[in-house]
Amino acid sequence: MCPLYIAFSLITVVKLETLWEIAKAEVEKKRSHGSEGNGADIGEKSVFFIGSKNGGKTTIILRCLDRDEPAKPTLALEYTYGRRTKGHNTPKDIAHFWELGGGTSLLDLISIPITCDTLRTFSIVLVLDLSKPNDLWSTMENLLQATKSHVDRVILKLGKMNSKAASEVRQKMWSGMQKDHPDRELIDPFPIPLVIIGSKYDIFQDFDPEKRKVICKTLRFVAHYYGASLMFTSKSEALLLKMRGVINQLAFGVDKSKSICVDQNKPLFITAGLDSLCQIGSPPVPDSDIGKLQAHSPMELWKKVYEKLFPPKNISTLKAIQDPARDPQYAESEVDEMRVQKDQVMQIFVLGTGTVQEKFFQDLETN
Repeated sequence: MCPLYIAFSLITVVKLETLWEIAKAEVEKKRSHGSEGNGADIGEKSVFFIGSKNGGKTTIILRCLDRDEPAKPTLALEYTYGRRTKGHNTPKDIAHFWELGGGTSLLDLISIPITCDTLRTFSIVLVLDLSKPNDLWSTMENLLQATKSHVDRVILKLGKMNSKAASEVRQKMWSGMQKDHPDRELIDPFPIPLVIIGSKYDIFQDFDPEKRKVICKTLRFVAHYYGASLMFTSKSEALLLKMRGVINQLAFGVDKSKSICVDQNKPLFITAGLDSLCQIGSPPVPDSDIGKLQAHSPMELWKKVYEKLFPPKNISTLKAIQDPARDPQYAESEVDEMRVQKDQVMQIFVLGTGTVQEKFFQDLETN
């Protein structure tokens, strides 16, 4: 057989195995191993940052990755990664960092990074802007509900594929709570590890003491109810180091801190499972008023108390602000002009008559 023909045949065989096919084979290989073992890729974890718009999520990620660069606005869903060396001649741990931009306006994107393949090594970091207390509850509630609903669906799907893995996820929910904790029957842990970070503490510390008390107690209750860790941070180097330690624990599995600070006059720092309803106390409202607040659950009661002092902004106003297409920080004159033109075209087709549509396109051709 001709050597040239043999060489050509070999090249053809090699080309048939494209990078896409190799990638698919690797994914299938991981899935098959996951069905036989515990399914978690050792040394590889994911951390998903959600929270207040302009609340400091990007800054926190850059700080954790030792990147000295200015933070840029997050457009939608952004990804980066970090590596950490365990020791000499050992593979590096890899941490996948996801960040959801837009506050609560892009909830549908939550489903992209959280899948059956990533769930068992996934953690959530909720960053709340303490300097905007009127937006705090709605931001927290919408993001946690949307994330929890999606995670619950993924667990159900995982259970059909790998019942052992799904069972491990459910058991892990309670890992931060001691078996003899007095509140064990009164809380509902988040399905995957959760950390709540209150940002911009430097502004918050100048609030009226009573307002600080309500915010602190409310966040302590929410964090404890969901089995989450809670901490406040700012530009202070000491607070940034504490925050970095918490994120490193999620991303690289370093030892969890056991320190605690529940003094409302200082930055809160409470590791999951170390707080209690007894220490938190009842909602900060006179006993005579509690009976007037009709609530079907403790969470709803705390919400009513909180929103009484910090009423949320008008929902329609929030929606207008949260539309990325109309956000001034993303303005581009040429693109925006084309968008206006397209909107006019759509309006003509929806509302206009045939004559109006014909005149519109005649004017368009003339211009």
